[in-house]
Amino acid sequence: MTPIISDLVQRYETGRLSRRELIQGLAALVAAGSARAQDSAPEGLVAEGIDHTSVFVSDLERSAQFYQSLFDLRPLGEDKEHKILRLGRKRVIVSLRQASPAGMIDHFGVKVQNFRKDEVTRILKKRGLTPEDNWEYGYHVRDPDGAVVQMI
Repeated sequence: MTPIISDLVQRYETGRLSRRELIQGLAALVAAGSARAQDSAPEGLVAEGIDHTSVFVSDLERSAQFYQSLFDLRPLGEDKEHKILRLGRKRVIVSLRQASPAGMIDHFGVKVQNFRKDEVTRILKKRGLTPEDNWEYGYHVRDPDGAVVQMI
């Protein structure tokens, strides 16, 4: 693109191009470059950060005490049936689930910018991924090694 711009400027400086034609030419180059960048940009999701992490624990009460006392977290939600306790301050940061194998990260949640389930589903399917939605992991996919990636 640099040779084209140089040619436009040289033609303007030598009087072979009017100011209006120079501006029109430069504007056309910018528009073409923007359109090309948009056409080649991969369609994807924009992550805003990790929303929460879910950890398998052997003793829910003991682990809750650990996270509460160390990080000053509070219970923000509980699923007694599935032995899950969600801890945080204003929002959930860590979700504890009494299950085996203890000490493993069960899954993590990614905060997706402007999350709309139907649009995210379309993008995932276009990439050959099959999203699932259940009580255990919420709306999620699995990475190439099988790790659960929840999207929020």
